[in-house]
Amino acid sequence: MTESPQVVGPAVPTEKSKAVRRPLGVPDVEITGGPLGRWQRINREASLPLAFAQMERSGSVPNLRIAAGEAEGVFQGYRFQDSDLYKTLEAVAWEHARRPAGEYLGYIRDHAGLLARAQRPDGYLNSHYQVVKPDRIYTELEYSHEMYCAGHLFQAAVAGARAGGDPELLAVARRFADHLAEVFLDGGDDGIDGHAEVETALVELHRLTGGRPYLDLAKKLIDNRGKGLIRDSGMGPLYAQDHLPVRDAATPVGHAVRQLYLEAGIVDVYLETGDESLLECSVRRWEDMVATKMYLTGGLGSRHDGEAFGERYELPPDRAYNESCAAIASIHWNWRLLLATGEARYADLIERTLYNAFAASTSADGTRFFYVNPLQRRDDHAEDACFERRREWFACACCPPNIMRTVASLGHYVATAGERRLDVHQYAPGTIRSGELDLAVATGFPWDGKVALSVERAPEGPWALALRVPAWSAATTVTVGGERAPAVPGENGYLVLERVWRQGDTVVLDLDMTPRVVHPHPRIDAVRGCAAVERGPLVYCFEQADQTADLDDLLLDPAAGPRVLPLEDLEGVGPTVLIEAGALAVRRPRDGMPYTTTPTAGSATGTRVTATAIPYFQWDNREGGAMRVWLPLA
Repeated sequence: MTESPQVVGPAVPTEKSKAVRRPLGVPDVEITGGPLGRWQRINREASLPLAFAQMERSGSVPNLRIAAGEAEGVFQGYRFQDSDLYKTLEAVAWEHARRPAGEYLGYIRDHAGLLARAQRPDGYLNSHYQVVKPDRIYTELEYSHEMYCAGHLFQAAVAGARAGGDPELLAVARRFADHLAEVFLDGGDDGIDGHAEVETALVELHRLTGGRPYLDLAKKLIDNRGKGLIRDSGMGPLYAQDHLPVRDAATPVGHAVRQLYLEAGIVDVYLETGDESLLECSVRRWEDMVATKMYLTGGLGSRHDGEAFGERYELPPDRAYNESCAAIASIHWNWRLLLATGEARYADLIERTLYNAFAASTSADGTRFFYVNPLQRRDDHAEDACFERRREWFACACCPPNIMRTVASLGHYVATAGERRLDVHQYAPGTIRSGELDLAVATGFPWDGKVALSVERAPEGPWALALRVPAWSAATTVTVGGERAPAVPGENGYLVLERVWRQGDTVVLDLDMTPRVVHPHPRIDAVRGCAAVERGPLVYCFEQADQTADLDDLLLDPAAGPRVLPLEDLEGVGPTVLIEAGALAVRRPRDGMPYTTTPTAGSATGTRVTATAIPYFQWDNREGGAMRVWLPLA
């Protein structure tokens, strides 16, 4: 049960790679319901049409018309404005692969033609530098984003080619990639883009086309990090991960999105070259990040200054940055680590990030987005633009089209195939197809922990079905054909069921959905003495809209165990499961000095109330009031 030669997905290692798991394509996994299915439907019906309009309104397409000599005007937006269109094109390609539509092919064809007309004869393509600074090409790499934009073009072209789009987009991408290789590989230029991203894109272009210079250039860019070759952008070397060679760096630093895209490229280069030192250093930083620099939601980046990782355990909930693009880049990195190792911990983090940090970035109707994803918002938040409500678009709009390309390709991250083996990493209702195997999945996940997997078509002879047992499931049971089977996962976190399977055979996995009260590491000063609530893969939060008392006066009572309410369709939110928890409402003086000689934390008394929690990903869909993930303990 190996994949077809042409897998239609974002990250497809070659047959000769070091991957121990092989991905399925976007059309190989049909998601028919649950939150993931809802997100894909809304992405198609609402988000993508919004992006099409914004590509014109924000300047991304008009800039290219100016570069092509087809229009006059002034360049609009940031120097990386082209990348918004590239991410939109990638989203369109994956959406076409998922549910083919002629208008999507037309969109790719029309914009591929525009890009070809705007491209210089030598292959260079960047509307900002062609229109505004034609004499400064490759001279401002520390902040130009020229290779960053190229990387998103390459990924869009790979998606278009794998989804059956117009071949001109790939031709444009290859001309630009060949130009980069000529300048920075054959030409000996040691320049590095200050924003990593092109590395993982170059590897994927190599995987699609077999072009060895693309892989060699990705490797060179990674090897040259930490040698001071990125000129100072004014933010210092840590900002662009140029402080140490990648094999020496122990912890993620600097701009979070840049670090995470770099890590994805590092693992990609390992997969195709077998350089174990690259995998080792990336895993080392992953372990440090998860233990000391990650929010409960899977969010990454604790500082607004530089959109950066902070120090270890520097995880303030109210000033959390947690850029939506960082959640996406984290999914990219973890997916590649999963392909490289087969370890469930990476699929666990994809799940945590997907259902929390990533899912919260988009409104329930798919038309408004968060750039920043805090874990606390105060009732007087309006003075800070970063904590306003979701917006339809941004001047720096890196996040919305990034979200759209991820949602359109979600099927790629559900399962992998191996030699007579299928691994299921994420649970959603639908169908998984791999070679001679068709597997139907019926589940109410994440609201319900029951997952039924039925064989609709199977190959001859024995094969293994491997099911991830999430780390949060404390009491998992499994039945095969109605008979109880051992539910002990192997050392890599998967429950492996190997036998001769017949059509109609059904496995039922029951995951423990008991709510959990979660306490922070004692070194996380910002939430010391607080607790949060989780259920299944979902982190919960407390919104003012659901409380009978002032949210900032609530103290969580862990002795009054959380109570799960029935699934309901909440107006403005959609399907959800709320949780009620015991709490105290303690009203404290709000005048005079905010300090006292009388210790009150942990010993206050007040009115006993019920605090109601909603999944974090569904917050801010009703009124724009206060929100907290962490509540002080009574």
